Amino acid sequence: MKFEGTENYVATDELQMAVNAAVALQRPLLIKGEPGTGKTLLAEEVAKALGKPLLAWHIKSTTKAQQGLYEYDAVSRLRDSQLGNEKVNDIGNYIDKGKLWQAFTADEQVVLLIDEIDKADIEFPNDLAARVGSHGVSCL
Repeated sequence: MKFEGTENYVATDELQMAVNAAVALQRPLLIKGEPGTGKTLLAEEVAKALGKPLLAWHIKSTTKAQQGLYEYDAVSRLRDSQLGNEKVNDIGNYIDKGKLWQAFTADEQVVLLIDEIDKADIEFPNDLAARVGSHGVSCL
Protein backbone atom coordinates (compact mmCIF):
# COMPACT_ATOMS: atom_id res chain seq x y z
CA MET A 1 0.00 0.00 0.00
CA LYS A 2 1.27 3.47 -0.87
CA PHE A 3 0.71 6.76 0.92
CA GLU A 4 -0.92 9.26 -1.41
CA GLY A 5 -2.23 11.75 1.11
CA THR A 6 -5.62 11.50 2.78
CA GLU A 7 -8.87 13.37 3.04
CA ASN A 8 -7.34 15.33 5.95
CA TYR A 9 -3.82 15.72 4.57
CA VAL A 10 -2.89 16.85 1.08
CA ALA A 11 0.68 15.71 0.43
CA THR A 12 2.89 16.99 -2.36
CA ASP A 13 4.35 14.51 -4.83
CA GLU A 14 7.77 14.98 -3.21
CA LEU A 15 6.40 14.26 0.27
CA GLN A 16 4.53 11.20 -0.97
CA MET A 17 7.74 9.92 -2.56
CA ALA A 18 9.74 10.52 0.66
CA VAL A 19 7.14 8.78 2.85
CA ASN A 20 6.81 5.81 0.52
CA ALA A 21 10.60 5.48 0.21
CA ALA A 22 10.96 5.48 4.01
CA VAL A 23 8.25 2.84 4.33
CA ALA A 24 9.67 0.65 1.55
CA LEU A 25 13.23 0.90 2.87
CA GLN A 26 12.09 0.65 6.50
CA ARG A 27 14.22 3.66 7.36
CA PRO A 28 13.51 6.74 9.49
CA LEU A 29 12.08 9.86 7.92
CA LEU A 30 12.90 13.22 9.46
CA ILE A 31 10.27 15.87 8.86
CA LYS A 32 11.33 19.42 9.72
CA GLY A 33 9.19 22.52 9.70
CA GLU A 34 7.78 25.41 11.65
CA PRO A 35 5.25 24.77 14.43
CA GLY A 36 1.75 24.21 13.10
CA THR A 37 2.77 23.00 9.65
CA GLY A 38 1.31 19.52 10.09
CA LYS A 39 4.27 17.31 10.96
CA THR A 40 2.37 15.44 13.68
CA LEU A 41 -0.74 15.27 11.53
CA LEU A 42 1.36 13.70 8.75
CA ALA A 43 2.45 10.85 11.04
CA GLU A 44 -1.13 10.32 12.20
CA GLU A 45 -2.45 10.25 8.63
CA VAL A 46 0.34 7.98 7.35
CA ALA A 47 -0.46 5.49 10.12
CA LYS A 48 -4.15 5.66 9.32
CA ALA A 49 -3.64 5.38 5.54
CA LEU A 50 -1.30 2.40 5.88
CA GLY A 51 -3.39 0.72 8.56
CA LYS A 52 -0.50 0.76 11.04
CA PRO A 53 -0.61 1.57 14.75
CA LEU A 54 0.83 4.94 15.76
CA LEU A 55 3.18 5.21 18.73
CA ALA A 56 3.91 8.78 19.81
CA TRP A 57 6.94 9.64 21.91
CA HIS A 58 6.74 13.25 23.08
CA ILE A 59 10.20 14.61 23.86
CA LYS A 60 10.98 17.12 26.63
CA SER A 61 14.18 18.97 27.43
CA THR A 62 15.04 16.34 30.04
CA THR A 63 14.34 13.28 27.84
CA LYS A 64 17.25 10.89 27.24
CA ALA A 65 17.42 8.44 24.34
CA GLN A 66 17.73 5.55 26.81
CA GLN A 67 14.20 6.32 28.02
CA GLY A 68 12.93 5.30 24.60
CA LEU A 69 14.09 1.78 25.33
CA TYR A 70 13.27 1.44 29.02
CA GLU A 71 13.58 2.95 32.48
CA TYR A 72 14.49 0.90 35.53
CA ASP A 73 12.77 1.91 38.78
CA ALA A 74 15.43 1.02 41.34
CA VAL A 75 13.76 3.07 44.08
CA SER A 76 10.52 1.08 43.91
CA ARG A 77 12.45 -2.17 43.89
CA LEU A 78 14.44 -1.13 46.93
CA ARG A 79 11.28 -0.09 48.75
CA ASP A 80 9.55 -3.36 47.89
CA SER A 81 12.58 -5.35 49.05
CA GLN A 82 12.52 -3.53 52.38
CA LEU A 83 8.83 -4.35 52.74
CA GLY A 84 9.38 -8.02 51.87
CA ASN A 85 7.26 -7.85 48.73
CA GLU A 86 7.63 -11.02 46.61
CA LYS A 87 7.45 -9.12 43.31
CA VAL A 88 11.01 -7.92 43.98
CA ASN A 89 12.28 -11.28 42.69
CA ASP A 90 11.20 -10.44 39.12
CA ILE A 91 13.14 -7.44 37.81
CA GLY A 92 10.60 -7.15 35.01
CA ASN A 93 8.21 -5.64 37.52
CA TYR A 94 10.45 -2.58 37.63
CA ILE A 95 11.09 -2.05 33.93
CA ASP A 96 9.01 0.65 32.24
CA LYS A 97 9.09 -0.11 28.52
CA GLY A 98 9.67 2.95 26.33
CA LYS A 99 8.29 3.74 22.90
CA LEU A 100 11.32 2.31 21.10
CA TRP A 101 10.97 -0.97 23.03
CA GLN A 102 7.29 -1.05 22.11
CA ALA A 103 8.16 -0.45 18.43
CA PHE A 104 10.89 -3.14 18.48
CA THR A 105 8.58 -5.74 20.00
CA ALA A 106 5.33 -4.88 18.23
CA ASP A 107 3.55 -7.74 16.49
CA GLU A 108 3.29 -5.62 13.36
CA GLN A 109 5.14 -2.68 11.86
CA VAL A 110 4.24 0.61 13.55
CA VAL A 111 4.61 4.28 12.76
CA LEU A 112 6.75 5.81 15.51
CA LEU A 113 6.38 9.56 15.90
CA ILE A 114 9.21 11.14 17.85
CA ASP A 115 7.70 14.54 18.46
CA GLU A 116 9.57 17.73 19.43
CA ILE A 117 13.01 16.13 19.05
CA ASP A 118 14.51 19.61 18.82
CA LYS A 119 13.58 20.17 22.49
CA ALA A 120 15.99 17.46 23.68
CA ASP A 121 19.63 17.71 24.69
CA ILE A 122 22.06 18.31 21.81
CA GLU A 123 23.38 14.72 22.07
CA PHE A 124 19.91 13.17 21.90
CA PRO A 125 19.79 12.67 18.08
CA ASN A 126 23.19 10.93 18.06
CA ASP A 127 22.26 8.69 20.99
CA LEU A 128 18.94 7.89 19.36
CA ALA A 129 20.55 7.07 16.01
CA ALA A 130 22.93 4.67 17.74
CA ARG A 131 20.05 2.87 19.47
CA VAL A 132 17.61 2.81 16.53
CA GLY A 133 20.08 2.13 13.74
CA SER A 134 21.26 -1.11 15.23
CA HIS A 135 17.73 -2.52 15.39
CA GLY A 136 16.40 -1.62 11.93
CA VAL A 137 13.28 0.08 13.21
CA SER A 138 11.43 2.30 10.79
CA CYS A 139 10.59 5.68 12.29
CA LEU A 140 8.50 8.45 10.87
